[in-house]
Amino acid sequence: MMRPFNSPSLSLAKIANSFGAQSSISESDLAAIVINGASHNDSGVVPGDLFIAIAGAHRHGAEFAQNAKQAGAVAVLTDQAGAKLVKGLPVLVVDNPRLLAGRIAAMLYGEPMRDLNSIAITGTNGKTTVTTLLHQLFEGADRDSGLIGTVETRIGSEVISSKRTTPEATDIQALAAVMRERHLRHLVIEASSHALQLHRLEGAHFAIAGFTNLTQDHLDFHGDMENYFAAKAALFNYSMAEVAFINIDDHYGARLASLTELPVISLSRSNPKAIWHYIEIDAHAKRVQLKIRGAGGILIETTTTLRGGYNFDNLLMAIAIATESGVDPVDIAAIVPKISGAAGRLEEVTLGQNFNAFVDYAHTPDAVSNVLKSVREFTSGKVIAVLGCGGDRDATKRPLMGKALLENADIAIFTSDNPRSEDPSAILDAMVSGLKIAKPSQVVNDRASAIECAAALASPGDTVIILGKGHELGQEIKGEVLEFDDRLILAQKIEAKR
Repeated sequence: MMRPFNSPSLSLAKIANSFGAQSSISESDLAAIVINGASHNDSGVVPGDLFIAIAGAHRHGAEFAQNAKQAGAVAVLTDQAGAKLVKGLPVLVVDNPRLLAGRIAAMLYGEPMRDLNSIAITGTNGKTTVTTLLHQLFEGADRDSGLIGTVETRIGSEVISSKRTTPEATDIQALAAVMRERHLRHLVIEASSHALQLHRLEGAHFAIAGFTNLTQDHLDFHGDMENYFAAKAALFNYSMAEVAFINIDDHYGARLASLTELPVISLSRSNPKAIWHYIEIDAHAKRVQLKIRGAGGILIETTTTLRGGYNFDNLLMAIAIATESGVDPVDIAAIVPKISGAAGRLEEVTLGQNFNAFVDYAHTPDAVSNVLKSVREFTSGKVIAVLGCGGDRDATKRPLMGKALLENADIAIFTSDNPRSEDPSAILDAMVSGLKIAKPSQVVNDRASAIECAAALASPGDTVIILGKGHELGQEIKGEVLEFDDRLILAQKIEAKR
């Protein structure tokens, strides 16, 4: 992970005393050890690091302490169980190293997120699009900014591929320190429910927290919707943020707005009582005409090529937050027509064919319904949709996703997604359970063949949309990630049809 050029330095004694850590070595010995950074991953350790060894689901991070030492770690912070596994390095012992990792990293790097206009966006759907639109708005207004999200991490114009939606706590603080060092003004980050519950955002503080919506997902991790909501809501208190931007059209959003202690800036697609709302969306032309009423009576008139009601929600949040962050509404009106949204989110694939073709990341029941309803609005012919469900993830949503596909597409093609360790046929059986599938709707196990089938069935005026993987560049099967890009495969099948 990237580190700031000017390394910080802090004595191990300072860390021990600040966080109540226990150690078997003396105070003077602790004071003599200088820490220049922190890492939770032995492969990310650089000389001078504090290695933070956390207990995982299958193995304890302390098992890799020797690797960390060889990479240059000068000490380890871990729990009692981990301390027994460490040899040859000073050890600080705490009850919950995961809880402290972000706080320690924030202290090491001088709380960099407080020196940036840091913005966190959470919700089931829309996080990637809102953060991407915000980054594009800031860059369009000549305000250098950073982005940390599902698709990529951006530090100004530099792009780094992302491995997960929200990085580990030590990496977030290091990235923020790099952004501060490069004099960026804004940081926009996706805050996943996993990251919030696993304390990856401990030590972070945001000027603004945004909530898009909450629909069924990740119940394999959270257990039920109440726990899922609680994980998201943890972002909306004064220890984490200063003001909340909340979509009150969403049931959970309205509930959060009534519960949070933060000042609330409400957003709605149609409710004039919301502080930010649309007063006109004219979607009849290819370029949609928008009129937006905002805080203090602001009126923004602009156009966009974005499609779908949910994308208007995402755009409204991005515009509202950009305005709150100091971007002139006049500039926003001029920038919006030029921005394009996130990769793999209703992304068009066009080779001059006589039908529409899109790829979208929709992988929840609600997202599938929303995107299919949206493309229906501008489709004169049939909506032909391809969808699979991922393996080793929330199995309870599979029949709901299958139902959403069948109900909202004229032709529904059920296929494989990332089966991971599961049997793809078993996943498909769960998706189609209880459904009556009649030709030309069908089950096609192989994803490339399913995409080929969709393209072959398309006639002039139809829309083909491939759902579930979006920007992803691989398909994970039995522990192996094979090259697979829905956009590329769809383009190849369209070309082969011509």
